[in-house]
Amino acid sequence: MYEEEFAPRLAELRNKKGVSAREMSLSIGQNAGYINNIESGKALPSMSAFFFICEFLGITPREFFETDSVRPMLLRNLNDNLKKLDETQLQCIATIVEGLSHTH
Repeated sequence: MYEEEFAPRLAELRNKKGVSAREMSLSIGQNAGYINNIESGKALPSMSAFFFICEFLGITPREFFETDSVRPMLLRNLNDNLKKLDETQLQCIATIVEGLSHTH
């Protein structure tokens, strides 16, 4: 991910969580304009601040950078539940998902 993709990804994930930039800034212990400065491209977070951002969003750093995933938390939960299924159950789910993906 390049620097110019960081800000839109942060805004996308923050908006999906339904919080304002100000609220998020204060929640991670920063000044009220911190997230706005990142989203406007004026700044990038430090590594430790990035970890706080991910924690606040409920995602891993890896999920942050998976830009093809618009619902990383939902996918992680789904994946965690899939790991609990046996072979037959997984095959059934795979067939359903394949069928659904052909309808879009």
